[in-house]
Amino acid sequence: MIGYLEGTILQFESDGILLLVGNIGYEVLLNPQMVEKVRSQDLNQDLNESHISLYIYYHQTERQPKPVLIGFETLEDKEFFQTFITVDAIGPMKAIKAMTRPVGEMAIAIEKKDVSFLTSLSGIGKRTAEKIIATLHGKLEKFIAVTGVSKEIDQNIIPIEMHNISQQVADVLVEQLGHSHSSAKRMIKEAFERNITISTPEELFDEIFQEKR
Repeated sequence: MIGYLEGTILQFESDGILLLVGNIGYEVLLNPQMVEKVRSQDLNQDLNESHISLYIYYHQTERQPKPVLIGFETLEDKEFFQTFITVDAIGPMKAIKAMTRPVGEMAIAIEKKDVSFLTSLSGIGKRTAEKIIATLHGKLEKFIAVTGVSKEIDQNIIPIEMHNISQQVADVLVEQLGHSHSSAKRMIKEAFERNITISTPEELFDEIFQEKR
């Protein structure tokens, strides 16, 4: 069983890379985001100097007798993938092609039951999106906590979809409730850190003042 590979990119393929490890070349599938990221990183350097390390999911079944290696940048991404394929009708090949958005965003969409977001993923229709939500809703909090959106909040960079909500609440906190701008900003930041699924001003107020009760 292969769980981790570290080597040099020998060549790019449409859905992955040929990874040279020692004197052996491994065909490794990557999700579309990862392919684009690796390609962009290597535009200005010699391909033979392109070093990469990947956590590997090894797939082989009676239906798929040829071994398939699927690579992930982090253990969290691999774990999300393994959780994702527990959904009925989402096999490894379909899952890796569907991962066209960051894991954190996909986890949030599932927690929010956002069918329209899920159907925007490659190969995911409405019925499959509903199966994903039914199977995984309530099970993905840790993927939200360790990925993109929480990091953005830690860096005081609020995603666009949260910015309008934050501004509305900040205006009320400052202009109507007498809080300073810095205090309002801190309360909003802490509320999002406690509950990343907030999607309306009302939910944000509830989270802020629930903490103070």
